[in-house]
Amino acid sequence: MSLHSQRTILAGTDEGLHLFNGEGAARVDDLAGREVRALAAGPDGWWAIVEGREVWRSAEGHSWTPVATVARRKPTCLAAAPRGLLVGTARAHLLRLERDRLVPVPSFDEAEGRDEWYTPWGAPADVRSISAGAEGEVYVNVHVGGVVRSTDGGATWRPTLDIEHDVHQVLARPARPGLVLVAAADGFGLSDDGGDTWRWDTAGLHAHYCRAVALADDTVLLSASTGHRGRRATVYRRRLDGGERFEPCRVGLPEWFADNVDTGCLAAGGRTVVIGTEDGCVFLSADAGEHWAAVAKGLAPVRAVALGGVPPGE
Repeated sequence: MSLHSQRTILAGTDEGLHLFNGEGAARVDDLAGREVRALAAGPDGWWAIVEGREVWRSAEGHSWTPVATVARRKPTCLAAAPRGLLVGTARAHLLRLERDRLVPVPSFDEAEGRDEWYTPWGAPADVRSISAGAEGEVYVNVHVGGVVRSTDGGATWRPTLDIEHDVHQVLARPARPGLVLVAAADGFGLSDDGGDTWRWDTAGLHAHYCRAVALADDTVLLSASTGHRGRRATVYRRRLDGGERFEPCRVGLPEWFADNVDTGCLAAGGRTVVIGTEDGCVFLSADAGEHWAAVAKGLAPVRAVALGGVPPGE
């Protein structure tokens, strides 16, 4: 199989950022030795959370510069949204980048149902993932707090599903109005109406605990394992329109990963898909997950992956 791709792969690790493309691999010197915890692609470049307190930006992928520092709350995830970059934090707060400052989104602290957010171990809930939809709506996944949605630029927020689904990632696509996908502790969830109603599916999965979801054209990629410790973890695929069981991705991948393929460690654009793993491997598929090959081994634990060259909304 040819793994040629016009897309640049970014892999954030505990010890820096790495780029992969058709010409080989390169370490980003600006971030050498620094933890890159989260990555996001936007229309004007890439964004990263560095060392658990800083937001960095790059227009080309090779040269990175710090943009803002999170003073009080640890940042956990980020996403490019229609009204600017959004950063989720520990204790379930939301920040928006305004020039060189990250400012709170106070309406998020008033979200309906917030008093019910929790974690099984007793700590406050965190924002785990963020995604923007076709009409400018924003979906924020709180762990554990379900998915809340804003359709008015962040002025108000309302829940879209029961928090007991224990969602680990939410994914919307601007090119697909109304479509929202989630990976949750009880399986794969899909909404065609912006989160008003949901369908749930575990057919074909060996276990229903899911951490990450991606969409490669019309193919859903989903990571699943037997639980939060990542035992018997693998990645599945199936057509978006359903009517099929999930099938494990086997050709070129290990039968079982050493740990969960986590939120932010599974990304797709067009038919290109990338996986980053806890044991420092990066896997690439050019055909929506049918075939895979390792493009890197022996890295520090991979905490996030992203794809460059992805058209807006793909």
